Amino acid sequence: MTNEAVQKTAITGFIITFIGAILFSTKAIAVKVAFRNTSMNGLTLLTLRLLFSLPFYVIAAWIAANKKNSASLTVRQWIYIILLGLFGYYLSSLFDFIGLQYISAGLERLILFLYPSFAVLINAWVFKQPVNRTQKIALILTYAGILLAYAGEFRIDTGNSNFIWGSFLIFLCAVTYAIYIAGSGSMIPQVGASRFTAYAMLAATAGVFIHYAIQENAQLFQLSSVHWVYGVYLAVFATVLPTFMLSFGMKHIGTNNVAIISAIGPVSTIVQAHFILDEPLFVEQLLGTTLVIAGILLTAGKRTKISGGEY
Repeated sequence: MTNEAVQKTAITGFIITFIGAILFSTKAIAVKVAFRNTSMNGLTLLTLRLLFSLPFYVIAAWIAANKKNSASLTVRQWIYIILLGLFGYYLSSLFDFIGLQYISAGLERLILFLYPSFAVLINAWVFKQPVNRTQKIALILTYAGILLAYAGEFRIDTGNSNFIWGSFLIFLCAVTYAIYIAGSGSMIPQVGASRFTAYAMLAATAGVFIHYAIQENAQLFQLSSVHWVYGVYLAVFATVLPTFMLSFGMKHIGTNNVAIISAIGPVSTIVQAHFILDEPLFVEQLLGTTLVIAGILLTAGKRTKISGGEY
């Protein structure tokens, strides 16, 4: 491949990764708009999202299962994959969608981005991986940024009686997703990234469907087309499509570059929330976001080196 072709591929990789990161950041905005314009609760919206994502996960699982030299999974591996899927995409997403009913999209995005630091702490506690100096600095920056932004939001959103509850739910979302990330580090080398992700997502989807059937009496197909539009957007444009875009970026520009570009997420969410949802911008939020992004870059960059390119 010529230098010109390499350069074009790199530019294409950066553009596609950037668009993918922006699309991921629209998730919270779409959820908030859906709550504002419909009577849907968090569980119903999450169920619609996974319903329209399901065909993509089924195809991915079928492809992964039929690859050459694909060894059968042991009972223990199946249990780990199912549990991690339930933590990472059932509980985590459920906490996230319900929490978004009570706090701003901008604050949700910042709290959610605590998960890389939580993954570092879980790896240190469970898997005895040492926390180096760079990671300690990243932890300090991330937590300082969250506290600063949270204090500013708490000062402004004084009339919201569910502010602390909503924040706690997003905090649980970050914790459960960090458990998934930390656990995937040991499972992916054993079963492969594609197969692990597809099976974990199918396990989470089953968990959400069962939860919805029990709590909402399976009234999903009685919803109007307006409700389904939000589900399609969240599934295709805020989940599946950006996932493939970031995977393309990892292949062509490397995981560290993808990590750097993906840090635009919190900024993108805050800007969209201001113009679409009329959420206020304030000094503490901007300063806190800057600190969080710095911590994300330090943590993500170090994590990609340790995991051999998985991000």
